[in-house]
Amino acid sequence: MEVLVPAFLLALLAQPADRPALLTAILADRFKRPISVALAAGLAHGIGSVLAALAGAAVGPSLTPEAQSLLLAVALVAGAVTGVIRAKLPSRLDRWRFGPLVTPLLGVFVVALGEQTQFFTFALAAGGTPWLAAAGATLGALVVAMVAATLGEAGWTRLPLRWLRFAASLLFLLAGIVIGLGALRLTG
Repeated sequence: MEVLVPAFLLALLAQPADRPALLTAILADRFKRPISVALAAGLAHGIGSVLAALAGAAVGPSLTPEAQSLLLAVALVAGAVTGVIRAKLPSRLDRWRFGPLVTPLLGVFVVALGEQTQFFTFALAAGGTPWLAAAGATLGALVVAMVAATLGEAGWTRLPLRWLRFAASLLFLLAGIVIGLGALRLTG
């Protein structure tokens, strides 16, 4: 259970700054079915989280506990760096005619590949309990997708996402430094 809550919180903090949430809001407006779009986006995040967790589970046993902690520290610092970079507007997928379930499922899955939430999930899964890491990340991303879909593009872009992105990046940086110093045994 010790990775479920961190994975949830990391996804909850990272997702508002990432492109999948904005794409979810755009598609919810387009299809006028916010719940369907949010659930499809949540499923896309779930698939990506499971893949990241499987990769973490494959790598984790070959790492020492210190290396596992260092991997998480690197993920947090990388998340802090990418969090301050403004996400470009994703393609609106105007030419995709797959409907309100398949379009957000495929679109969000593709846009979310390699985003910071998946890196966090990978690092947490490498430390153990990959299914809980995937579940926590999926739930956190689903909460953000629900809010984005409910608000729509206009409501989502009115949120103070820039300040949230900077605050989350600062938290990621501080946590990454503390965990990294502990992994390197540079703290008492």
